[in-house]
Amino acid sequence: MTTLRRCTLLACLILAGCGRAPSIDVLGSFFPVWMLCAIVGVVVAFLLRSLLLRFKMEPHVGPLAIFYPSVVLFFSCLLWLVFFR
Repeated sequence: MTTLRRCTLLACLILAGCGRAPSIDVLGSFFPVWMLCAIVGVVVAFLLRSLLLRFKMEPHVGPLAIFYPSVVLFFSCLLWLVFFR
């Protein structure tokens, strides 16, 4: 196989995942789904924080600077997997 042919084959394999960008229609313009998942993840983290504060459990969750970003990431990925994969 020639070098050009190998490079072409490699490029096709690498770029196969770039075929379509998942997006939804919001008021006539296309909006990336990953951004929607991130926004919903942040909202769920705020709701979880208010729940933890109401039941006085926030001091027991560990370092808050690690806990809440992890919650956002978890719910964003979970939403992506459940609804868009």
